[in-house]
This record gives sequence, C-alpha cells and structure tokens, in this order.
Amino acid sequence: MNKIEHIGIAVKDIEQSNALFSQLLNVQPYKMEIVESEGVITSFFMVGETKIELLQATHAESPIAKFIEKKGEGIHHIAFGVNDTNTEIERLLGQGFDMIHSAAKPGADQQSIAFIHPKSTNSVLVEICSAIKQP
Repeated sequence: MNKIEHIGIAVKDIEQSNALFSQLLNVQPYKMEIVESEGVITSFFMVGETKIELLQATHAESPIAKFIEKKGEGIHHIAFGVNDTNTEIERLLGQGFDMIHSAAKPGADQQSIAFIHPKSTNSVLVEICSAIKQP
C-alpha cells in the first residue's frame, strides 16, 4: 500500500456537509459524483495529498444509508492507494484477509476499488484503490 488515498465520511445531507467541510478545511470540494452501483453521491475535498470523501446515500438500501441508520454520521472507511487493485486483492486473500469484493470494480474519482471486510481489520472498513488505467 502506497499512501492514504482518502478518508470516507458518511453524511445525511451532502450539501450541508459540503458547506461545513468547506468552512472547516478552507477549501471547496473539487468534485461531486453519483456512483449508481454503490447508491451514493460523493463529494471530494483535497487536503494536502489526501482526499476527504463525503458520501450521502441515494436510496434507503444503500450501504451508506444502512451505515448511518446503524451508527450515525461519521467516518465510514479509510482508503489506501495501491498500484493495482486486483493484484492487491490476490495478495490480501493469500494473507487470509476476508474481502467484500473478490475483484476490483469501478468507484468514484476514476478509481478501481475493493473493500476488505472489517472483521479482518479490527472493525475498520478498509478500501483499496488504484487509478483506472485509460486506454
């Protein structure tokens, strides 16, 4: 793993949270994006070399909606940048980690992503991600 790529924060109201984090971080979000496959709208802030990702559910069955219902708003996951998501999945499986995704899938901000099950990582949801290679 190369770096902390981003920290994901589950929020109920992305517009309200954008205003709050813009004031807190003294920067505006550089991107908002809907990720249909995950049922979220995301907003990204750049803080130094690390991103902060705000995630709002787009429907009640979204993993973010379920997270907020169970735990409330707050830190949802930490994402680590890797050279190749699929190669890292293979390495982690070989080390005995339980993966939520057995193959990389497209995520927000042009990233190829996969999640490690929190039962393997002291109850922390860990995402691994790498830039989607353009043809």
